[in-house]
Amino acid sequence: MKRSFREWLIRILILMVGLCIAHLGVTLFLLTELGSDPFNVLIQGLYRTLSSLTGWRFLSHGRVHMAASLLIILSLLFTDRSYIKIGTVLCMVCGGPIIDFFTWLLTPLFEGIGSLPLRILVLALGCVILAYGMTIVIKSDAGTGPNDLVAIVISDKLRKKFSLVRVIVDVCFVTVGWLLGGTFGIGTVICAALVGPVAGFFLPRNQRIIERILHRALGE
Repeated sequence: MKRSFREWLIRILILMVGLCIAHLGVTLFLLTELGSDPFNVLIQGLYRTLSSLTGWRFLSHGRVHMAASLLIILSLLFTDRSYIKIGTVLCMVCGGPIIDFFTWLLTPLFEGIGSLPLRILVLALGCVILAYGMTIVIKSDAGTGPNDLVAIVISDKLRKKFSLVRVIVDVCFVTVGWLLGGTFGIGTVICAALVGPVAGFFLPRNQRIIERILHRALGE
């Protein structure tokens, strides 16, 4: 069934809300300095490797995030472009800058936090926030983040549960990122083990919420 412009607009707005929530969780991971979420371990590794090899001053974590996301999208253009929607492109363009913004905004709050238990608590909160925001993006059905897209495509093709595939994909991200010099810590382990299952818990619940929002907004 063809979607109206109004429905697309509402779905994209829902996606952007979810994207901001998810990247707030990512930023909390980064600022605890206990390790990043798996995809950003890969991004950190790429960023540090490129910085050391090239010395390019314009590089930032967010810009490398955008470039890596673009490569994932381009690879799908040559395999199965049906998974790529306008929201996927928005996630690619907006994801990195959102991380850079939240990092700038929240860094002063973390300068005085030295307590390990408190940082682990913030990290766990970031895990839940990331998983919740990620499921909003996925269930907006307007596209999804390129890193989540990898797990979605594989789970669909192999007909396996998203939560299981997400754990496997995260382990691959961590391994490659760590080899490239990305930060690996307890936060990475917690994220790799929990984000997939937590997202699996939130997916059906957020689907129902989004359906209600769409029905009311479209007057159905």
